Amino acid sequence: MESSTKTKLTTEQQNILVGATFGNHVSIIRSTELTGGYFNAAYDLLLSDGRAMIIKIAPSDETDTLSYEHDIMATEVAAMRLMKSKATVPVPEVYAYDNSKNLISSEFFFMEKIIGQPYNEIKEELSPQQRISIEAELGRYCRLINEIHGERFGLFSASTQVKGTSWRETFKHLMMNLLDDARRLEAKMPIPLEIVEAEIISRLHVMDAVTEPRLIHWDLWDGNVFVQEGRIVALIDWERALWGDPLMEYYFRYIENSEHFCRGYGNSFDSPNECARKKLYDLYIDLIYFIEYYSRKYDSQGHFKWAHDNLLEGWDRFMN
Repeated sequence: MESSTKTKLTTEQQNILVGATFGNHVSIIRSTELTGGYFNAAYDLLLSDGRAMIIKIAPSDETDTLSYEHDIMATEVAAMRLMKSKATVPVPEVYAYDNSKNLISSEFFFMEKIIGQPYNEIKEELSPQQRISIEAELGRYCRLINEIHGERFGLFSASTQVKGTSWRETFKHLMMNLLDDARRLEAKMPIPLEIVEAEIISRLHVMDAVTEPRLIHWDLWDGNVFVQEGRIVALIDWERALWGDPLMEYYFRYIENSEHFCRGYGNSFDSPNECARKKLYDLYIDLIYFIEYYSRKYDSQGHFKWAHDNLLEGWDRFMN
């Protein structure tokens, strides 16, 4: 699905970036656009020196994005480098990162090409036992990520901070910024924003139970889990990483229901307070799915209808 946030480059433009990064003696033999993502543009490259790698290009500064999406390429690079240094969770290696915007009007980076397949593309072909094993392994990796402590709550990148010292205040700002995005983009909300805002604020007290900032991947859906021969070989797309509550992780959303992930993680989080927090995080992701349609300008009316209906269903879950 096409998105207005993608900065498409010709092979000639990509060659300029390759030459500037790796030397003019290196050029592109083959470039294939990767179409699985919805935000950044990405290309699978084979270089003249025999190396295979991925280049990702961020939206330009002129591109309209949601508030939490500002500077998230810097987040992705920093988070992957942090995880690489920990050597406990498999992530691609970052070869080079350029945020100068001297060569093109966008940030870009080159990273290791992972040999494997996204879990969502092969999930239905795997045996039940293979899926059990992969999802339990994902739970263990997610636990290792969440065991990394931070010094503050908020978005991972220091340049995209939200106000607030507690998790309650930080999450409130994340939510209110998103609703402000909806107003700015003139999103035709199926529920009045004033009602959404009031209901959120009335429930934020449950966030006081979260006192330690933990590293959260947040976008660890099956498409960002690369698998080879029944094992996870990489977790990708760290651009939405933040310091917050582990219950924000994707596999704790209503979208998934994997007892094997929870077994690998070591907890299913079903106390009254935990369930209340999960409902707020469910609403947050449902709101994003709908509001981002207006910034990304997807070329699919079918997706708009899905996001609209999904938000209404999510609101019913939230209120009941």
